[in-house]
Amino acid sequence: MLKILMLAVALLLGGPALAALPGPLVEADWLDRHLARDDLVILDIRSRIDDGDRLGFEEARIPGSRHSSYIEDGWRENRGGVTGLLPAVASLEALIGGLGIDNASQVVIVPAGTGPTDFGSAARVYWTFKVLGHDAVAILDGGFAGWRQQGLPMASGPAEPVPAAGFRATLREALVATTEQVETARHTQAQLVDARPRDYFLGDTVSPAVRVAGTIPGARSLPHHAHLNDRQGAYYLAAQGLSERIDAAGLDRGARTIAFCNTGHWAATDWFVLSEVAGFEEVALYDGSMAEWTLDEARPVQLIREGLRRVGELLE
Repeated sequence: MLKILMLAVALLLGGPALAALPGPLVEADWLDRHLARDDLVILDIRSRIDDGDRLGFEEARIPGSRHSSYIEDGWRENRGGVTGLLPAVASLEALIGGLGIDNASQVVIVPAGTGPTDFGSAARVYWTFKVLGHDAVAILDGGFAGWRQQGLPMASGPAEPVPAAGFRATLREALVATTEQVETARHTQAQLVDARPRDYFLGDTVSPAVRVAGTIPGARSLPHHAHLNDRQGAYYLAAQGLSERIDAAGLDRGARTIAFCNTGHWAATDWFVLSEVAGFEEVALYDGSMAEWTLDEARPVQLIREGLRRVGELLE
């Protein structure tokens, strides 16, 4: 019945119904075949986090793509001494609408494709769209590096300006974990997932954005970079072995899951992998992550080699 209704709508509009995005990841050859779609927005988010910027975008880009710097354009913000928080909904609506994206747009996010960290940029922007209630979004697997590697069409020079559009959010609060919810998760059946490399999880390394080393007590380790494979300089999501990595971390697919890292960037990759690829039922991202958790000197941290400590004790 649904297909019949879609066909009827298409006939009324005088043309065939446009296919939705094929999934949370799209391949370069799929994108190449759909470049001319009117409803498709190709959003290149290269920034200094991957040694990219608007100049690099203008030197070489996917035809028809638009640029928005992940670092500089307001996808995350610093607030109350915490790096990387989700901005106000109104700010994000203005940012997205200013890129010519409306609620009917099919958005494909293009990272640099040069490493696991820049995939995190794409995953974080993808999560932001999902938080705002926009499901028509995907990530280009392999990013721009994969597109170039496959010898697909390129454009250069300043991109054509696009008129602003009206984008209205429908907030999904369940996708965003607060510090209070993380504290509750420690004492319930919910599971906390630390996306940082193993040395951060163990407490051997500490980020400048975080006050002390260590992890949230009871967290499981699922390093973000393990989900990406280097194929001759372009990084693709490593679906093979994902189930084994999940099982090794002792994760329950049916339990509420909260991913975190230092500032909610690497954790976006774990959120994407668990929620959108592995099919976990309920996954949230703690955007404040360890930067926010360690603000309160009374909160506990776990040093794997030393046990539980208070933030204040480690600052003495």
